[in-house]
Amino acid sequence: MTNREPPKIEAQRTFPPLDQSLYNLRPQDATFYKELTGIEDDEALKQHILDVQEKAYNVAPYACIYFFFFTRRKLSGLPAYQQVVHIGREWKNPIFLDVGCCFGNDIREVILDGFPAARAIGTDLHQELWNLGHELFKSTPETFPAHFVGGDAFNPEILAVAPPASMQTVGVPAPNLSNLTSLNPLRGCVSAIHATAFFHLFKEDKQLHMARALAGLLSAQPGSIILGVHTGAQEKGVVNQVYRGVEVDMFAHSAESWTAMWDGEVFEKGTVKVDAQFREISEGVGGGERYPLLYWSVTRL
Repeated sequence: MTNREPPKIEAQRTFPPLDQSLYNLRPQDATFYKELTGIEDDEALKQHILDVQEKAYNVAPYACIYFFFFTRRKLSGLPAYQQVVHIGREWKNPIFLDVGCCFGNDIREVILDGFPAARAIGTDLHQELWNLGHELFKSTPETFPAHFVGGDAFNPEILAVAPPASMQTVGVPAPNLSNLTSLNPLRGCVSAIHATAFFHLFKEDKQLHMARALAGLLSAQPGSIILGVHTGAQEKGVVNQVYRGVEVDMFAHSAESWTAMWDGEVFEKGTVKVDAQFREISEGVGGGERYPLLYWSVTRL
């Protein structure tokens, strides 16, 4: 028996050395990767993913890279996902924004289900991760014409807090998406915003700031939506979680506090519908590890 403490990770801190034994590609995710990469052999696909993972980890040691979360189809598992698909297929000139997009996996997922690629935008702190997404999925800017805006979302030159849009702005032409260097020109224009494994990287005050900033981008058209999933709690506060031998500390909202933040603090009360569901997901052999997650969506009424 050992007394060695598990490696401890705080959000945005350095992670332990990569561990290939954590690689576990689910059948539905293998199908997704094989379709987009053209690599049919399981071992060749594994080596390809490991190669890109190592390069990405040197750029940004994020949990989603360390734990291979990027190999999982996450967006389609969200309760409100079909609302996003409907927007992409039925609305005129919809815009989809993926916040903290990393390789652009979730953008590729929604495009595969019918959202126009030319109306999709990814944003991340690291341009290199977006470029590695082309390597991961064997694409080019020509074959995958989604757009990218790099930079720190807390930099007001990239994303400033603005009041939620009013109905008077609905139908106002969106800016040219092909030459964006900031998200601010998108105020009141974005139909669907996705942010998974993002908010929990920040303390409570920063989460509120980011919620207000994203709310300013969302269209006032009824049905416009912000959605995602991240670490949650039954009562809001700092969550200390040991996950696959790694200790993680981060601030987490409860379903009640998350709902109250969006419906009342961020948006005027009664102007949005918030759906927040706390779930404990079992992982590992025999479901030995439980991970507290908050699945959520905020829809304009």
